[in-house]
Amino acid sequence: MRDPLSKTIVTIQPSGIRKFFDIVSEMQDAISLGVGEPDFDTPWHIRDEGIFSLEKGRTFYTSNSGLKELKIEVTKYLERHYGLHYDYERETFITVGGSEAIDIALRAMLDPGDEVLIPQPSYVSYLPCTILANGTPVVINLKAENEFRLTAEELEAAITPKTKILIMPFPNNPTGAIMERKDLEAVAEIVKKNDLYVISDEIYSALTYTEEPHVSIASLPGMRERTIVINGFSKSHAMTGWRLGYACGPELILTQMLKIHQYAIMCAPTTSQYAAVAALRSGDEDVENMRQEYNGRRRYLLHRFREMGLECFEPFGAFYMFPCIKEFGMTSEEFATELLNAEKVAVVPGTAFGDCGEGFLRISYAYSLNSLKEAMDRIERFITKKREAASHGKA
Repeated sequence: MRDPLSKTIVTIQPSGIRKFFDIVSEMQDAISLGVGEPDFDTPWHIRDEGIFSLEKGRTFYTSNSGLKELKIEVTKYLERHYGLHYDYERETFITVGGSEAIDIALRAMLDPGDEVLIPQPSYVSYLPCTILANGTPVVINLKAENEFRLTAEELEAAITPKTKILIMPFPNNPTGAIMERKDLEAVAEIVKKNDLYVISDEIYSALTYTEEPHVSIASLPGMRERTIVINGFSKSHAMTGWRLGYACGPELILTQMLKIHQYAIMCAPTTSQYAAVAALRSGDEDVENMRQEYNGRRRYLLHRFREMGLECFEPFGAFYMFPCIKEFGMTSEEFATELLNAEKVAVVPGTAFGDCGEGFLRISYAYSLNSLKEAMDRIERFITKKREAASHGKA
């Protein structure tokens, strides 16, 4: 028989995040610190609006670009929090999560041979989506000594005549790194000088723990017309299962993105869109309460890592820690596997997010403080035994 599979899709590896959770789901008394999903329920007033929309029979397609009311609220939200100004009709549309927006932005902008700069470690979808869009991914390896921020020097060194798009994955999954205004200004100058476009994935923007709130690169001079801003409701409003995101940017690009969305998706889920209207109109307090809770957990984990002598830079975004385990002479995969088998704690090897994640682990703190305390006790016990064994070996 003729091979039914695309040669391109066969070369793409499955996500490295899922392996350990398939195992841990069958393991009694295991604690998973791997899933990037809020442990909070979607706030009741948001769920209630979704229920009300069903009771009212609002179960039909919306327009391809989404509910007018929701698009208006998206533009108000971005203006209120980040000083971004978009026309709700021409420069905004609703997607099935931020992931769809990433995919169709790349497909709308790339021709074969166009290069996409992808800072890593970063979210697992950027590289395969670039390949599926016939682009050429070019990885920029971020460094722990720079707190995994993208520097202007690293960016400029990666640019070639074929470079078209820079992915900006901040606040970052898996490291928790952020880019402050001064960092973004330096990057923006390189972007403009080389006539690049930016896909700015800001899905964790509401979860920033510095005094200065999140700054969008699209808000900087000369960047709005060359940036697609992607955001959504999964992380900020604890709405992962509602599958709702949005994209904002130049009409020229969004018109073509919408064309792909029309043929592949039709429209985002109607019930989710009505719920999201409530989320944006009256959910700011919910988001702030969750942010404060995450921040407390963040500080707790950082304190515990320092107590046990495990090297970890202080992350100021998202809900992840990225501790270094190089002292143990094991790969990230080996360490995570042994930790799971010995102490029943699941974490994600740093290599799931790029080769430069070797020697690190992603630990999510989107879990209750009680679960985090128990998990930290188990991790401390595990690394204490490792250090004792190494000490005896040297003796």
